Amino acid sequence: MSSEFRDLYQEVIIDHSKHPRNFRVLDSATRTVEAINPLCGDQLTLYVKLDGNRIEDISFEGAGCAISKASTSLMTDALKGKTDEEAIDLFDNVHLMLTEGPGALAEPRALGKLAVLSGVSEFPARVKCASLGWHALKSALEASGERVSTE
Repeated sequence: MSSEFRDLYQEVIIDHSKHPRNFRVLDSATRTVEAINPLCGDQLTLYVKLDGNRIEDISFEGAGCAISKASTSLMTDALKGKTDEEAIDLFDNVHLMLTEGPGALAEPRALGKLAVLSGVSEFPARVKCASLGWHALKSALEASGERVSTE
């Protein structure tokens, strides 16, 4: 990772962890999922309001490390207005990037701001932190309603 990209990664993670976007209870949510990462102590509740197959609104609340909070904040920003199919495609690409690195993606630029999370792939112990909110999203969209754990 270049020092310029590392600086951007740190800047975005710090900004989104200190000032998370969409950090609130969504009373009109049609799906709600709790998620926990026992290794790091991250815990969150994800709220999704669907209008048909489109994510009309999405938010979260909870406590966790900077990477967990920042990743979920970035996720909620990226998903508003997307269809459930587009959201699952994004989940698949982000998961691939987190676990195998940005080189695993055919088109890394397609992730937009989410590409900054590629820096997490250099820290395997933090992948579960970064993917917690994403796994909650997948559970919400599959309507399983199951509590998600990264254990």
